Amino acid sequence: MSEKKTKAELTKLSEIGEFEVINHITKDFNIKNLSTVEGIGDDAAILNFQDSQIVISSDMLVEGVHFNLSYVPLKHLGYKSVVANLSDIYSMNANCTQITVNIAVSNRFTLESLEELYFGINAACKKYGVDLVGGDTTSSNKGLIISITSVGALDSKLVTRRSGAKLNDLIVVSGDIGSAYMGLQVLEREKEVFKVNPRNQPDLSKYKYLIQRQLKPEARKDVIDYLSSIELIPTSMIDISDGLSSELIHICNNSKVGCDIYEDKIPVSEELMSCCEEFNLNSTTVALSGGEDYELLFTINQKDFEKIKNSSDFSVVGHITSAESGVSLVTKAQQKIPITSQGWKSF
Repeated sequence: MSEKKTKAELTKLSEIGEFEVINHITKDFNIKNLSTVEGIGDDAAILNFQDSQIVISSDMLVEGVHFNLSYVPLKHLGYKSVVANLSDIYSMNANCTQITVNIAVSNRFTLESLEELYFGINAACKKYGVDLVGGDTTSSNKGLIISITSVGALDSKLVTRRSGAKLNDLIVVSGDIGSAYMGLQVLEREKEVFKVNPRNQPDLSKYKYLIQRQLKPEARKDVIDYLSSIELIPTSMIDISDGLSSELIHICNNSKVGCDIYEDKIPVSEELMSCCEEFNLNSTTVALSGGEDYELLFTINQKDFEKIKNSSDFSVVGHITSAESGVSLVTKAQQKIPITSQGWKSF
């Protein structure tokens, strides 16, 4: 990560050119996987997965749409951009081994600011054992754009799709949900306060967990590893990036089933509950419609419940029903309400 420099000391990207920029910001990335034969430094990466099935996912983050640099540090943005991609691979019950990173930057960004971004990218690569094997850099007149492609491999017998949920399967959620959304609400509120009074220094200590969930989330590789250790293959799985309601509908539509989930079973943190009271928001609505938690939503055969029942990290929130029953929330008052998709929409 770059040391603090004065504005005059910062290095304009135009002064050193594309290839020197790439060499500089990737010099600290090391190869970790045997499947990486050739990484950065040639026209293309060379990967060798032998007989495994390849899993590929791609995601794009656009300044002003997916993030606001007035309160998102570049190192956290780099970390989160990798995590968001890895989560898609883990949701297939696979492990990610390589990524490519493409960025477009406007002329307000310096070499030092890219160092901050790639410091976060490298931190995520190290934590999750992933190799950066290529990418592209170019200019932009719209601020910062990040596009990451992630690659993994696994035995074909282990692949878990959205389309495998079966009647009477249990619906399971890892961790807690909704906290990332509330972290965003806190940051947005403080941004508006800052506009009115730039000298104001907010005390965000009581929102630490919520803000961390928004700025520096973690992908649930540990869940994939744990499921492997207990020899449990989910019947379907998806990551909760666009909100629980949206992801439930994706699984049900792809599996041609319905589901009932129970309001009192949805896992939410105490910090979320407290913040929802402060903002006068319903915590169930936030848990259903918030996004960016990157927890895993999956279904299992009822006979596999014994394997997970003692884990405090998993919550059984409902079960799969027939397609005719629809996708429903059973409230604490035992009312059955149809669930509609209220999560993140790209357009």
